[in-house]
Amino acid sequence: MELNRRDLLLAAGTLAAATNVGVAQAQTTTGQNSTAPTTPSDIGRRKLGSLEVSSVGLGVQNMSRTYQQTIPTRAEMRNIIRSAFERGLTFYDAAEAYGPHEVERMLGEGVEPFRDQIVIATKFRWNIDQETGERKPGLNSRPEHVKIVVEGMLKRLRTDRIDLLYQHRVDPEVPIEDVAGAVKDLMSEGKVLHWGLSEMGLQTLRRAHAAVPLTAVQSEYSMLWRGPENGAIPVCEELGIGFVPWSPLGVGFLNGAIDAKTTFAPGDIRSIEGRFSPENIPHNLALVELLKVWADRKQARLGQIALAWLLAQKPWIVPIPGTTQMAHMIENIGAPAIQFSSSEIAELNASVSAVKIAGARLPDAVQAYSDVEAPRKA
Repeated sequence: MELNRRDLLLAAGTLAAATNVGVAQAQTTTGQNSTAPTTPSDIGRRKLGSLEVSSVGLGVQNMSRTYQQTIPTRAEMRNIIRSAFERGLTFYDAAEAYGPHEVERMLGEGVEPFRDQIVIATKFRWNIDQETGERKPGLNSRPEHVKIVVEGMLKRLRTDRIDLLYQHRVDPEVPIEDVAGAVKDLMSEGKVLHWGLSEMGLQTLRRAHAAVPLTAVQSEYSMLWRGPENGAIPVCEELGIGFVPWSPLGVGFLNGAIDAKTTFAPGDIRSIEGRFSPENIPHNLALVELLKVWADRKQARLGQIALAWLLAQKPWIVPIPGTTQMAHMIENIGAPAIQFSSSEIAELNASVSAVKIAGARLPDAVQAYSDVEAPRKA
């Protein structure tokens, strides 16, 4: 299947949050014992820097349009957002690019009754018309534009402040110190409380933190993609920055939604990801088989094991699985209740490390937006 450059840019914008959506929205049956409804005390709390959030968040990326290009029912998406809060979830992740703009509107509608009891994270950086939502060519993290974008975010989210504002991807044309300066101005006005970066180069991470201390870094991270372990996570640990994995369920792979016979709908970016190619999926399914063993062992679901594994890596890691299904949201919130002993996590880590994933995580044209270093300030 061929995708043009616009499709790839759209994919890059929509890939920056976690998703739990599978082609058939299916779950495997192995280890799929029912779990009790989650209570607020079950989900627990964690710290991203000084910012306290629930141990698992909710990525709302696909609530306006899924990877399969279907449009979920708006009322049901609001219901999921509110039901998550009732079960103790307090951390919601959106972005200007999702929709564009539509997901922020939906989140604002959903959380309005309890806005002051939650943390809203959203992201800027793409060149999007603030009036029409049209995605224009190129990127835009110029300070004056960032401030305009935040004004639009506040309106769409029906709030007077953004708890955590990320730069969605590093802009190679704008020094990160200039971006940090714009965020600092917004902080002084009370419109932004914390800030972070997503999929940045490591030197840019250090420079940004030196300019205005960061609260969190967001990046893809899961059993399927462990790249941050050799880069961003050690730097975050050194600097005291929280880490927020998007795609913690491997875009449906780690909850059993993809198998060797899976075909992808037109427009689904997974169809051009090397790790999901027909020749690589059979090899990579060894990871799913491992999850099945542990799901049976812990009487849990596959995705819950994958999320619990992430939570066990560091106490300041907070995954944000996304979903458009109520049952999946409830399952995800149940993950913090699954505990591993020190010997169990050592065993599981060794088993995960033994599975060598075949194929690239993203097409080259999309991967080009990650690990970018901002230019030096003149």
